[in-house]
Amino acid sequence: MFATFRSNGEQFYGLVANGGMIALSPEFPQWKTLRNVIEAGELRTLAKAGQGKAVTHPEGSFTYEIPVPDPEKIICVGVNFPDRNAEYKDGQEAPPNMSLFIRFPRSFVGHGVPLSRPPESPQLDYEGEIAIVIGTGGRRIPEEDALSHIAGLTLCNEGTIRDWVRHAKFNVTQGKNWDGSGSIGPSLVPFTAPAQLADVGLETRVNGDLRQQDRTSRMLFPIARQIAYISTFTTLVPGDIIVTGTPTGAGARFDPPVWLKPGDVIEVSAEGIGTLRNGVVDE
Repeated sequence: MFATFRSNGEQFYGLVANGGMIALSPEFPQWKTLRNVIEAGELRTLAKAGQGKAVTHPEGSFTYEIPVPDPEKIICVGVNFPDRNAEYKDGQEAPPNMSLFIRFPRSFVGHGVPLSRPPESPQLDYEGEIAIVIGTGGRRIPEEDALSHIAGLTLCNEGTIRDWVRHAKFNVTQGKNWDGSGSIGPSLVPFTAPAQLADVGLETRVNGDLRQQDRTSRMLFPIARQIAYISTFTTLVPGDIIVTGTPTGAGARFDPPVWLKPGDVIEVSAEGIGTLRNGVVDE
């Protein structure tokens, strides 16, 4: 598994190891970030370079950053599970096309870094999701070929300021892009087989309490369809991130709503990908 991390003010990428990290970026100055490694198609080279090496940064000496710190695009898919569609209680069947919105890299922190609750609103909510990172770019990618364009998998807590997504009639941008309100990580798991996405269990827990649970096989818009649809209107490039949708059970759907607060711990887990864990602090 690959990761991006920071130690003593310097950013590194490398391999996750027992007891810490193996920094490999100093060996490959031609590739500034993991995005550049992905662009070059050299994740395997990176993995081989780490074989047999000792930990360079033990636990406690670094902080995680999002695995690809400089993506050109982060595109998020909304309302992508059957029960999520039913949550809206508008009597409408699942739409023929997916809902999409954009997030900025600055709105995400890495694994283990607390999410920020802004002073403007207490309505910080969680959304556990699987995210894919594009390896081979393209335009109008056929759905049957789409999975071959994935470099790796990671997890996302797509933190949302709920009242701000309702500030205007036609968009959610301002509620989805508060600095440090969400997280991506902990690492990038290489994608090697369709089975890694076909029927994967996804869970979100808050303070140990199970809040969200579903499987990728139940997505209204499977991930291959997402890649094909998105690449119809925009060219996907290596390092782009697609956040693929969250199950029902976010805090906004409780009666009364249950918002995240300082001291809470959110864990997003998926089979074969790992667990993304973050606390909460006031900004």
